[in-house]
Amino acid sequence: MTIERIQKALAILVGAFVFYTAATGPFEGLIQRAVFLALVTALGFALYPLGAGRRWRPLGAAVDLALTAVTIAACAYVVVNYDRIMTELPWATSLDKALTIGLVGAVLELGRRTVGPIFPALVLTGLAYALFGDLLPGALHHRGFDTAFVTETIFLGDLGIWGMLTGVAATVIAAFVLFGALLLHSGGGQAFMDLSMRLGGRQPGGAAKIGTIASGLFGMISGSAVANVATTGNFTIPMMIRLGYPRPLAAAVEAVASTGGQIAPPIMGAAAFVMAEILGVSYLTIMLAAILPALLYYLSVFTTVHFVALKRGLAVVPDEELPAWAAILAPRNVLPILAALGGLGVGIWLGRSIATSAFYGITGLLIAFVATQAGRLSPGEMARRVIAGLEDAGKGMVIIGVLLAGAQVLVSMINLTGIGVTLSSLIVSLAGDSTTLVAIIVAFICLVMGMGLPTTAAYVLVAAVLAPAMTAAGVEPVQAHLFVFYFATISVITPPVCVAVFVAAGIANTNWLPAAMEAVRLGAITYLVPFLILLYPGMTMSGGPLAILDAVAAGVALVLAVPMLLSGARLTGTRTVDVAVLLTVIVLSVWPHPLTPFAAFALFIAAFAFGRRRGVALA
Repeated sequence: MTIERIQKALAILVGAFVFYTAATGPFEGLIQRAVFLALVTALGFALYPLGAGRRWRPLGAAVDLALTAVTIAACAYVVVNYDRIMTELPWATSLDKALTIGLVGAVLELGRRTVGPIFPALVLTGLAYALFGDLLPGALHHRGFDTAFVTETIFLGDLGIWGMLTGVAATVIAAFVLFGALLLHSGGGQAFMDLSMRLGGRQPGGAAKIGTIASGLFGMISGSAVANVATTGNFTIPMMIRLGYPRPLAAAVEAVASTGGQIAPPIMGAAAFVMAEILGVSYLTIMLAAILPALLYYLSVFTTVHFVALKRGLAVVPDEELPAWAAILAPRNVLPILAALGGLGVGIWLGRSIATSAFYGITGLLIAFVATQAGRLSPGEMARRVIAGLEDAGKGMVIIGVLLAGAQVLVSMINLTGIGVTLSSLIVSLAGDSTTLVAIIVAFICLVMGMGLPTTAAYVLVAAVLAPAMTAAGVEPVQAHLFVFYFATISVITPPVCVAVFVAAGIANTNWLPAAMEAVRLGAITYLVPFLILLYPGMTMSGGPLAILDAVAAGVALVLAVPMLLSGARLTGTRTVDVAVLLTVIVLSVWPHPLTPFAAFALFIAAFAFGRRRGVALA
């Protein structure tokens, strides 16, 4: 059997396992997680072989087989000894230590191959700190833990590698990855792209707005900025370049728009589910809390693109390249998406688990897909698309499963040593009583810690270390976690390690640095939106209707005023007056007084109406 067939068979097996457990309910906690981790690591070593295409590949193949074997052995050991592990709290033996070293080593090696060396290095640092922290001086000193205790924490219980993060990956996140993959393969991807072209194509900066809308729609499902850039960017970036957009701008638009998909419900780069578990609240609570900030993010990007397009005279997309509304709204394109979302909504309304609700959505999607494509596609072609969805889902679960298993090891060491509490205390003591200063320090650290890491792993890291500093300063837990999550997320467009920009610049065939500078300018307002979460409780749909209206007024005024100020767009016709008005609007928007949000919004509308009457606003 060729390596391609092994990869395909394992990917389909992973997808089928997730589909089965979403339909029937998961196995016992450790069993579900162990089987899932065994499957995704075996698939991972098949997808990312060591030394591929090199002369020493036979040695690499031997290493891959050895790591796969030890992973399967460790996972099988946990399945067989589940009752003993959960009831007897066994002491770590030499075999336990060996299996722990092999399993953690395999997970970290696979993490290195998939996302680079930064994440494995962080986990190894956490392990080293647990084992040797007693040798450190000052605040970083702890009493120290031997290898037996660390093994018991990581391997022989549900606090280490088999903990909550791995559990969420093996159930809820995996089910939604499958949901998204099947949705895209059943025609949802093309439907999203067609709708984006129709909505944005004929407006100023049409190609950039197509990229913004499409990346948002795709990102809500995929939840990965890099994957989003690679998917939609291969279509939108060449279109922008062909219509006269500078290459750095085309790359920046796609990178910034794709990043927004990670903060947009329902999936939020899988962080919504992890956040709900960490905070002990429902998934719907997190989803509702994230809606308004996500809308403001995309409104800011859309507005900035609009003003840049007006200033630079960027071309619209020709009519002949836009799909017709009749084709976009055809039942074969619309019904599978509606059935998928309807099934998901019914499951949540009935009070089913999120994973089971995802299964309802998948079932509705498949039924609608078969019904609308009958007569257009052969049964064999429909089956091939479904299998391709299972395969893509299986491959997509590798990175998520490996990263969350590794992140769970790191989090368990942070909790074991108490370093999170120590760092939080240091930040709070450094900032004194100023919540604003705590927020600024935390924001900067989040940007640094998130660089080079996928969204979910970055969030887990900053949530464990930095969110406690926010709550210690008096911030509500949901607001604190959304704040650190946003800054960890937008690190992918923040130089110097702006991985989303790197990928987009590669597609645009341009230097990454000019693209990164454009991305920072396009996304400038996104660095302010998280602070609105702290300033206005209504930003997370809490505090009642008036608080929500406050947040909406402040947010909309801010995301309109900042892009206009930076782009030099005309408001009243006199530049000095424009600057003064816009700066006043910005100050009022971030000054949390009961009347200032509405004053900011009213001032902006009044200035805009005055300029429109004179025929100069946005001219």
